[in-house]
Amino acid sequence: MFHNATSAAMYRDVDFTSLPWLEQQWMAWYIYIGNPILATGLMSFLLHETIYFGRSVPWIIVDAIPYFRRWKLQAGKIPRPQEQWNCTKLVLFWHFTVELPVIWLFHPFAEMVGMRTYEVPLPGYAEWVPQIAFFFVFEDMFHYFAHQALHYGPLYKHIHKIHHMYSAPFGLAATYAHPAEVAILGMGTIAGPILLCIATGNFHLFSMYIWMTLRLFQAIDAHSGYDFPWSLQHWLPFWSGAEHHDFHHMAFTNNFGSSFRWWDRLLGTDDKYRAYRARVKASKDAIKCASNEERDKIEQKLIAEVEADGVRAEAEVLRRMAKQKVQ
Repeated sequence: MFHNATSAAMYRDVDFTSLPWLEQQWMAWYIYIGNPILATGLMSFLLHETIYFGRSVPWIIVDAIPYFRRWKLQAGKIPRPQEQWNCTKLVLFWHFTVELPVIWLFHPFAEMVGMRTYEVPLPGYAEWVPQIAFFFVFEDMFHYFAHQALHYGPLYKHIHKIHHMYSAPFGLAATYAHPAEVAILGMGTIAGPILLCIATGNFHLFSMYIWMTLRLFQAIDAHSGYDFPWSLQHWLPFWSGAEHHDFHHMAFTNNFGSSFRWWDRLLGTDDKYRAYRARVKASKDAIKCASNEERDKIEQKLIAEVEADGVRAEAEVLRRMAKQKVQ
């Protein structure tokens, strides 16, 4: 590692002993590495990988325990270990070959737009809470329209189709996607902080890390395939969650939002989803006295019907693209 006077000079006017523990560690990290570009790049990548795989591991464990199948949205489709390993290999490959270089160059770009990076003190709740709320709203809007665009013929066939390999997604598959898709949808994640930073000149890398952590949690949980009674969408009805996004993978159409349901509701792209949920509820109400096995059979039949519709919808997108190409 680098130990040079330049990094220590960044903090020449800071009283280290007067800082809270977290700010001391932040400052010590930059001094220890000795190069702010390297320090930010290394910390950003390690945080990204730790959060991504750290949050995915509990879902791998849940998939391996039969007790949790009662809350599995597509109970008949439990990812096999080999399937999860194949997914992990591709995700790691893209993380190291595509995301790592971008993350490594983030520090110079951040400073160019006026973002605070190595500086202390770190922002408090009053600063970063409203910022994170804005990022969630902005990213969800960006994601909705970009995601819809990715379902357009050429973009779907050559880019988004990879992500739709799994009709029953699982946590690790959150970024199982073409690198172009990661870049396109990732713009919604970083554009909010950049715009805020340019507009206000008041944004810190620490807040970016909080946002990145919460965004990764949201993406992984949305692909988990489980709807627990304590899942967030049962407390915040406008939150999407796995129950909302799982239908998108199952049916191919509908539910293009990432964190929230309001764009789909406002623009009518949740009509098939709502019809499906109504059918599921009606079926369960009609067979309350039936056995679990009978209820499962009925639900599996409904899922199969939706999947069949999804296969036809996907085929239609590809057929139209081929027809336009011939013309």
